[in-house]
Amino acid sequence: MASISREQIVENLVKLLDEEKVVTDEQVLKDSSVDRFRRYEEIHGFYTQPLPAAVVYAGSKEDVASILKFASEHSINVVPRTGDSATEGGLETAVEHSIVLDGSGMNEIISIDPYNMLATCQCGAPLQDLEDRLREQGYTTGHSPQSKPLAQLGGLVATRSIGQFSTLYGGIEDMVVGLEAVFPNGEITKIKNVPRRAAGPDIRHVIIGNEGALCYITEVTVKIYKYSPENNYLLGYTLDNMKTGFEILREVMVNGYRPSVARLYDEEDGSQHFSHFAEDKCVLILMAEGPKPLAEATGKAMEAIVEKYAECEKVDHRLIQVWFDNLNWDVSKVAEEREEIFATKNISNTTEIAATWDKIYDIYKVCVERIRTEIPDITLIGGHSSHSYLNGTNMYFVYFYNVVDCSPEEEISKYHLPIKRIIVEETIKAGGSMCHHHGVGKHRTPWIKDEYGSSYYILKTLKEAFDPEGIMNKGTIFPGE
Repeated sequence: MASISREQIVENLVKLLDEEKVVTDEQVLKDSSVDRFRRYEEIHGFYTQPLPAAVVYAGSKEDVASILKFASEHSINVVPRTGDSATEGGLETAVEHSIVLDGSGMNEIISIDPYNMLATCQCGAPLQDLEDRLREQGYTTGHSPQSKPLAQLGGLVATRSIGQFSTLYGGIEDMVVGLEAVFPNGEITKIKNVPRRAAGPDIRHVIIGNEGALCYITEVTVKIYKYSPENNYLLGYTLDNMKTGFEILREVMVNGYRPSVARLYDEEDGSQHFSHFAEDKCVLILMAEGPKPLAEATGKAMEAIVEKYAECEKVDHRLIQVWFDNLNWDVSKVAEEREEIFATKNISNTTEIAATWDKIYDIYKVCVERIRTEIPDITLIGGHSSHSYLNGTNMYFVYFYNVVDCSPEEEISKYHLPIKRIIVEETIKAGGSMCHHHGVGKHRTPWIKDEYGSSYYILKTLKEAFDPEGIMNKGTIFPGE
């Protein structure tokens, strides 16, 4: 709880920064109290979270340091933000008189270094801008989350983001080389850019994925790669069941092939994307990229693996291109979604998990069966695997439901959280991870100790060491009061 009043918080923030950087407009505060997790409430004009005292737009790492130090001295909750496309409640202001610290104005692409294959950006640099600049020069970050038109570098690193080409390029944690971050006591820290080092633990991972609960990321350096889309080798198949699809994905990965895209859709989720050619069928998509000899060799090897499964029917790769050309959602798609939800009272949400090869199909099967049986008003329950590894894969559950006989504030407790509870509990019980890439936010924290088991000691000690006053994003990752 803040030790000074709401008015005093604002007065002090104005003294620390220029007045125009401290925003207290009521609608801005309302919009800044939530993220996409509560969009059904927000679309209907309901705001159930405590309104922040102010939204502060930092212009430099020094601004961030002064605000965090002030917040620590007065026990004020700070919610770090860039990009504003979070989905798990990580941006919710869980306690009264919070400060939302927005770094979107720190948006400089500082350098692009094609000799050392590095790009350095401030936290608010839009990923789309960086990617556009790189592609003009024949390079790419390899990072392409669905939120790419909206996302910014700091938020991507803070949430341990992953992109749709991760099976080749990895997650954001595989791309980050160096970092700059500010801790709650105002300490500005910088981790240098080197290809690898063995000088103790890899401290980058204190910062990557911290979801604003330990520190504020101000600068990021990522790897870049040569970009040659003319060599893309795209494959598409229909098949009868997910179990076969998981076996194919496993065979591709354990044989050492590295497709950039390896996606398996079940019938229901696939019906949203591939109705133009796949009715009541699962869909498998594979793509190889890179230098032409490598892309062709990888593509042909994957074709040979799939051909061993008689139920798989190849489709014209140009049909898959329709999906490929509509990967991401931008401001216009978000607006269209809002209008549709308001008109139909039908809303979609997702929960993503990960598990080893021997567990993933059983988790998928039991979760879908339980949701169909236990949750009312379901109009679609399905999912897809979109990120595979040597040892296993992820499952991205997709569910739609009609909101019936409840107020906008009750939608979460009647539908969304009970669905998430089924998926999370079944995954942890089977030995998988309850979070693959969207992060813990504030709505998976009840299971964080179950997720970590005895290793929760390490996570808890990080919080105690780096945020002893507990001012960083209360309720995110670490259970709130």
